Amino acid sequence: MLISNHSGATTFTLLGIPGLEAQHLWLSIPFSTMFVAILMGNCSILFLIVTEPSLQTPMYFLLALLMVSDLASTLAVLPRLLWLFWFDAHEISTKGCLVQMFFIHCVSVVRSALLVAMAFDRYVAVCEPLRYNTILNYTVAGQLALASLAKGVILILPMLLLLQRLTFCRTIIAHTYCDHMAVVKMACAHTKVNRLYGVFVFIMVLGLDLVLIGISYALILHAVLRLSSRDATLKTLNTCSAHFFVILISYVPALFSFLTHRLGHLIPPHAHILLANLYLLTPSLFNPIIYGIKMKEIRYKMAKCLCRRDTLAINPGHKEGSE
Repeated sequence: MLISNHSGATTFTLLGIPGLEAQHLWLSIPFSTMFVAILMGNCSILFLIVTEPSLQTPMYFLLALLMVSDLASTLAVLPRLLWLFWFDAHEISTKGCLVQMFFIHCVSVVRSALLVAMAFDRYVAVCEPLRYNTILNYTVAGQLALASLAKGVILILPMLLLLQRLTFCRTIIAHTYCDHMAVVKMACAHTKVNRLYGVFVFIMVLGLDLVLIGISYALILHAVLRLSSRDATLKTLNTCSAHFFVILISYVPALFSFLTHRLGHLIPPHAHILLANLYLLTPSLFNPIIYGIKMKEIRYKMAKCLCRRDTLAINPGHKEGSE
């Protein structure tokens, strides 16, 4: 680490992936491929939800918001990372660093809260099917969305305010983006409050949200086990499978990323940084794939759009109404 002669740093230097600096150009290939795949996958699901009237329901409204949060998370990380890899653009202003940190962590909190809202949706669909349209209408879905956004802002804004009171005497951040703990380590003063608040946010997000999701699925499982038909049980569980896989992809990497910050001395730096990037990008990459495969409505509409496109390519004068 380099030590600055002044206490108030105006710029930080993002090192990238420690130990793999010489391979940055090669590493940009999988990351740029991931970037294109994330944009195509999430935008495709969003396009279907917006254009298909049958998909314009509260459940798909929440799914669309999840896709938007995945895109926001990706756009907060990958363009800056690729710019660093391609052009060795390591410098970032202190304000720019704080803005990037806010968006990355705020979107992560919002995405987690949306997964809780979607767990509530699955609970109502399974346990209160006759009252589903009454309990989970667009008004309630909108309120859940606003609550998710509010939770992100309320939890992450104090994190930035606590950082702004610090002075920074180290300027090289061993990371590809401005992560909270990576920036905290640059401070000259005691950072116990910042670290404790980071743990508090972790508990409020990963801890509380997982408890709420667990309660929803415990009630769902209780309702499913009372079904007399095995086929009905499997069919009901299948309606929750997409959301369940998304939960695993979202929370397992997040847990490992949090632990590597606390056990960093036991893990190689490059492994920690790669894991931190995968924690943010893996859900964005796999969520559209999971929902595209597991939800038959999306699968059917996607196939219908592809068939329509192929038909128009073969016969430009063809119209659906002429069939």
